[in-house]
Amino acid sequence: MSPDQAAPTFSLDGEDLPFEPGDTVLGAAVRAGRYIPHLCWHAGFSPHGSCRICTVKVDGRMGAACTTQARAGAEVESNTEELNLQRKTLLQMLFVEGNHFCPSCEKSGNCLLQATAYQVGMEGPHFEEFYPDRPVDASHPDILLDFNRCILCELCVRASRDVDHKNVFAIGGHGIATHLLVNSESGRLGDTTIALEDRAASICPVGVILPKRRGFALPIGERRFDAKSVAEQAEPDA
Repeated sequence: MSPDQAAPTFSLDGEDLPFEPGDTVLGAAVRAGRYIPHLCWHAGFSPHGSCRICTVKVDGRMGAACTTQARAGAEVESNTEELNLQRKTLLQMLFVEGNHFCPSCEKSGNCLLQATAYQVGMEGPHFEEFYPDRPVDASHPDILLDFNRCILCELCVRASRDVDHKNVFAIGGHGIATHLLVNSESGRLGDTTIALEDRAASICPVGVILPKRRGFALPIGERRFDAKSVAEQAEPDA
């Protein structure tokens, strides 16, 4: 696009947003500082479209903002009662299918799931709790892995594969039995080449992958989403 040409725009909740060729609706919104709730999307990674929290209406049709290409003149709705109610329901499902006990979790205040639930005004669980009994893997000298909190965003899978080039993680199973896997013969994290400095070790948006011996180093009340809501942070996944 030449300097003399104005960037094309689409409308997000009545406000015109510019976008660049190849942009998705969510990517353009984040660059413009506009918040659309999301969990599995992360700048620098290809869209995944698994969590559906970013679902919007584009010209009246539902679609994931992270995978929907921006289009000139499109009318996009995000912050509506209908869509926020749908997001609340999806978030409630995520909370009850894992063991998300925020007051005792080291990620509290830095957790994207928790921050998003606060942002959309999610009330207490409306579904029966699963209370899964998934293992905690403490076999690695520097990293703790708590499968109970996994939301299947696959960010660790993509980071380990595309950035670290180690393929430490994978997703296995089907339906309700879908779960995170460690790619080692023993299935234990300690038998992989993951290191604390790897991108996969720090990208988890919830409390699954945690560094050892650093618990509550930053007090609750002084953490990222304690200071500003997720909607006030243009790139909450950075």
